[in-house]
Amino acid sequence: MTLTLHVWRQNGPKDPGKFETYEAKEVSPDQSFLEMLDEVNEDLIKAGKDPIAFDHDCREGICGMCSQVINGAPHGGMDRTTVCQLHMRMFKDGDTIYIEPWRARAFPIVRDLVVDRGSLDRIIEAGGYTSAHTGGIADGNAILIPKDDADYAMDAAECIGCGACVAGCPNGSAMLFTSAKVSQLAVLPQGVAEAARRVCAMTEELQAQGFGNCTNHYECQASCPKGVDVKFIAKLNREYLKSLCK
Repeated sequence: MTLTLHVWRQNGPKDPGKFETYEAKEVSPDQSFLEMLDEVNEDLIKAGKDPIAFDHDCREGICGMCSQVINGAPHGGMDRTTVCQLHMRMFKDGDTIYIEPWRARAFPIVRDLVVDRGSLDRIIEAGGYTSAHTGGIADGNAILIPKDDADYAMDAAECIGCGACVAGCPNGSAMLFTSAKVSQLAVLPQGVAEAARRVCAMTEELQAQGFGNCTNHYECQASCPKGVDVKFIAKLNREYLKSLCK
């Protein structure tokens, strides 16, 4: 396949940035989207030009690093798919593809398609610790957890912190991300002791980092590559009200 790529290029957060057009030739339908970009970068380097900067790590749909908006949709818009799992067979010969970074005030652009998602890390840091035993290895059955609670916590733990929910939300909200982290611990015995402090601290940090508010567009759930459910936002709101934050 031969594809026309319109890629956002920006040298830094203070530069205006612009789309630049490249031609991707001899693209195999079996390649991943990132492998296609690798070959485009090889051609750019051979031509003496700067390669396109983009994030990647595991390339197995686990790390959440490959944050790109492709044709207006985070990670390309495929159901439960990251960019590294998006294969070129989903495109046709002659297609035009627009590639942009996450667009959110809380995610300043570092370069090209790379954004600083440290704001999500700071929300996690605000959550603090859990009062869990850190001595020898505990018996797996020492703390009995109902299966429904364990399943609920595991569903919340599927969040990989990629930021697609923020990129998909018209308000740039990180409520789905924050609620998944809060909900995961809120239903487990290990997280109960600090639950009230945790939800207050993480919600306050969420606001301090410049994320928008949730207005129930449901784009976060639609954009999430792991299918994290908006039910966790309701859980976050309940935990916040229970904590009597002031």
